[in-house]
Amino acid sequence: MSVRQALVFGLLLCGAGLLGLKRPEGLADLVAIRHWSYPDYTRVVLELERPVRTRVRHLPADAAAGRPERLYLDLPGVWVGRRYARAIPVRDGLLQGIRLGQHTLRDSRLVIDLQRYAHHRLFALSAPDRIVVDVYGSRHNRATASGRPFPPLVVHPVHTVVVDPGHGGRDPGAIGISGLREEEVTLELARELRRRLEDRGFRVLMTRDGDETVSLEERTARAEGAGADVFVSLHANASRRRGAWGIETYILDASHERHALQVAARESGVRPDQLDALQRAMAELRVGELSHYSSELARQVQAEVVTGVRKVFGSARDLGVKPGPFHVLFLSGAPSILVEVGFLTNRQEARRLRSRFYRAVVAERIARALSRYRSHRALQLAGGAP
Repeated sequence: MSVRQALVFGLLLCGAGLLGLKRPEGLADLVAIRHWSYPDYTRVVLELERPVRTRVRHLPADAAAGRPERLYLDLPGVWVGRRYARAIPVRDGLLQGIRLGQHTLRDSRLVIDLQRYAHHRLFALSAPDRIVVDVYGSRHNRATASGRPFPPLVVHPVHTVVVDPGHGGRDPGAIGISGLREEEVTLELARELRRRLEDRGFRVLMTRDGDETVSLEERTARAEGAGADVFVSLHANASRRRGAWGIETYILDASHERHALQVAARESGVRPDQLDALQRAMAELRVGELSHYSSELARQVQAEVVTGVRKVFGSARDLGVKPGPFHVLFLSGAPSILVEVGFLTNRQEARRLRSRFYRAVVAERIARALSRYRSHRALQLAGGAP
């Protein structure tokens, strides 16, 4: 019997007496399972019909039974039946494969067979309900002092910037005056920013470079896989009040204003009340640790953009730096900001956002701020700055 056959056989043994039984009423379905692979990082996403509370457990390799090192988590109240009788092969250097089975009559089990492993993290998202498991390889091999399977943030030179043009594809984002679409504004702005950052010696990756649909979990998987030092998400604002205008920058934080909650819900594609699951999961992450660096970056970007727009266009309303529970920032493991570069629903700002000249001014100012942030990080590493 091959190792793979032994793995599948072992899974079937767990529920050998269950697979022929009728499905109990009231169980939820597993809608989909997705994964993205990079050299030192793999993300696994389970989409479910409803929220599920779970935790990841780690098991060492069992050579006698032909089992590799593995992670597993139970999914209470979820039915998979015989849908996943065969393992899902991955073989990306970190994950050998993913197995799903009906562990008990009312619970399913996910098993991740590992090839290489340093640590992992787990969190939940809503609308739709998803469980996300991130597995990291040896490049991130330090555990926290508390013993949690996620390493502390390490200050290192800033070289790789991931630029995230908000929305795209099936998700146009906000629609403004004269049909101006957020997805188009953010993509053109991202391209301008990429050019200016590359001119300054940064390595730049974009989460999308066309009119494509990219889920929030895939955007940040691309950033994690690229080893992002900074994550910058670009958006354009909207309001029912046509008089609303201004520029604002957001960071991830557990506390937030009502306005921040509304903006976060719109940019995440959910209702404000659906961000509750995010708030619960935040306590498990390094929000406070990341917040210091994200705040520093956000302040510099906000100040540069407002100053630059005022200098060239004569006016700009400074809405400041604000905390908010944005899914796209929550999923990133690097210092991250989300910049709202103006209101599509305000006549003056919509005219500006449609202009390539305005986008060039904003892009230039964001690039300047990132250069200053990089210099400050370099001084910190050299011991010359707090």
